[in-house]
Amino acid sequence: QVQLVESGGGLVQAGGSLSLSCAASGRTFSNYAMGWFCQAPGKDREYVAAISRSGGSTYYADSVKGRFTISRDNAKSTVYLKMNSLQPEYTAGYYCAAASDTARGMCNKRAVDYWGKGTLVPVSS
Repeated sequence: QVQLVESGGGLVQAGGSLSLSCAASGRTFSNYAMGWFCQAPGKDREYVAAISRSGGSTYYADSVKGRFTISRDNAKSTVYLKMNSLQPEYTAGYYCAAASDTARGMCNKRAVDYWGKGTLVPVSS
């Protein structure tokens, strides 16, 4: 089992930035590709970004390219999501995910083996 705990969510004004963290425990962190998903009220959970086990490769949904940055620190068993230029349409719960599959494959949430409980990011206009 892998336990994932997100932190860093909170209210942010449009145009602002926010950094999320996800601390993992339970199994060897570097054995898993990591990712972030978001779920807006009344909508399905959607892929945001993923990062390979070593951190050498990153992947993004088209909607966040150039705006969000995913990174990881294997020594700290933590994955991060830096979000810039936030707009109200990014209001959602943000969920950390771990997969034994490849990072490229995490664009399909069926590839996810473990989920965090999420952290809320409301963006005010």
